[in-house]
Amino acid sequence: MLRDKYSALIWERRNMGESPGIFRRSLRCLHWLFAAITLAACAESQLALHMAKTIHQANERQLGADAEVYKIGQPYQIKGVWYYPREDPQYSQTGIASWYGEKFHGKRTANGESYDMNGLTAAHKTLPMPVRVRVTNLENGRSLVLRVNDRGPFINGRIIDVSRRAAQLLGFQKQGTAKVRVTVIDQEKTTVVAKKAVTPAEQKTALPALPRGQVTSQALAPPPGVRQTNGPAPSRATPLRVADAGPIEAVNPGAAAVSQQPVGPSSIYIQAGAFALAENAAKLRARLAYIGPSSVTNVFIKGQEMFRVRMGPVSSVEAADKILSQILDNGVNNARIVVE
Repeated sequence: MLRDKYSALIWERRNMGESPGIFRRSLRCLHWLFAAITLAACAESQLALHMAKTIHQANERQLGADAEVYKIGQPYQIKGVWYYPREDPQYSQTGIASWYGEKFHGKRTANGESYDMNGLTAAHKTLPMPVRVRVTNLENGRSLVLRVNDRGPFINGRIIDVSRRAAQLLGFQKQGTAKVRVTVIDQEKTTVVAKKAVTPAEQKTALPALPRGQVTSQALAPPPGVRQTNGPAPSRATPLRVADAGPIEAVNPGAAAVSQQPVGPSSIYIQAGAFALAENAAKLRARLAYIGPSSVTNVFIKGQEMFRVRMGPVSSVEAADKILSQILDNGVNNARIVVE
């Protein structure tokens, strides 16, 4: 619009018969006037853009501080292996757990949080983030609820990576690994959950949050803050035991973060595959015969009969890792370690 008015004014001055000098001076004035108006408009636009960016950045910082992002994630590949994240509210698996600590402390987790090795968190290869899982150490009966906020562990034969603090509470920090069961206990479908003030009425009915705060040490016999879980009556054929894993540490006195459960003897197996046809299971068993003896057992999963090919039991995690590596090298990519 300004450019059109400027052109019209020049044409009008020419038609009025002004002298060339006066006309040139008038033209220069108009040039400067147009430049000043343009600069003013640009400055105003830049100011508005700066203000918009400032507000947007402030909103992003506020969202990062006060919101929790629910993330499933896209399929991804690590060291030639593909992983497919998905929701699985019925997830319950046994396997070998490991832990990670100081090397990753303060670094960004897969869902954008900062990893705290002293927090009650865990890393899983495919579960959504965040989701709460109950991890039970099948060697000593200790059970703990953890929040999955990272991806891993990317080591064959490991089912979950827990924080250093979780490994301490579950009683396997020193040995590095443990036979565990991992079970999803909640899975809320929420894209963004913003924090809000809690009313006094809501406080009375609210569920307790994951325990945090100062950590204190207490001794077993029985350990304060540890409750005995009521489970099914023990079988006389396989008497249950409660393993003595040494001193236990309770988080927030009065809030039982760690529970103690009766556990029976457990063994480590390497499951090479599970098939709907017994013929396919027999073929895989024959294919792996050079590694060692294996067995084919039938089980029913959701009403479907399946035939599992397993090797074991084996005496240690190290032995299981070795056999699993041999099976994977044979091209059986779905092989995994299970505990029963």
